[in-house]
Amino acid sequence: MNFLAHIYLSGNNHELMIGNFIADMLRGKQIYEYEKGILDGITLHKLIDEYTDDHDIVKECVEIIRPSQGRYATVVVDIMFDHFLAKNWDDYHVESLDAYANYVYQTMESNYAILPDKFQLMLPKMKSENWLSQYQYMEGMQKAFEGMSRRTSFKSNMAVAADDLQENYDELEDRFKFFFNDVITLVEENGVKIIK
Repeated sequence: MNFLAHIYLSGNNHELMIGNFIADMLRGKQIYEYEKGILDGITLHKLIDEYTDDHDIVKECVEIIRPSQGRYATVVVDIMFDHFLAKNWDDYHVESLDAYANYVYQTMESNYAILPDKFQLMLPKMKSENWLSQYQYMEGMQKAFEGMSRRTSFKSNMAVAADDLQENYDELEDRFKFFFNDVITLVEENGVKIIK
């Protein structure tokens, strides 16, 4: 799961959303600087990631693109899943994706002072380029994959991941829909009220 999915799976709880959104940018003792509501969001993020990594459908998706993406196949699938969520947004939320994305950016800006430094630097670009809404378009996906490719520690093939997505589109989208219903059930069973 990537940015959009983690935020969506936080329901309408701002603290859960912030914690779920920033969890990957925190290291070591940094997490203990936050209050309980945000810590709950960090815990939720970890629960979602563990569940996703162990899910058979996700493993199938990873294997589909592994020949092209190698060690980064799991990361690429996470980003692809944000595409399918964005593309099918009306199936999951009553509010438009653009309106929802603006709500998320405003929530993060209202809590700017408590965001990790790395996220503070990223947020203006995320908002100006409207990353969350752009996931629905192949052009937005290409930019996301290219950005990830520039930030990888090892040589990656992510710059061509949009081609992998197009070549396996229907198969990956069908699997996403089954998996996403499962992960919604997971978070609801853990007390998150999902707004649909």
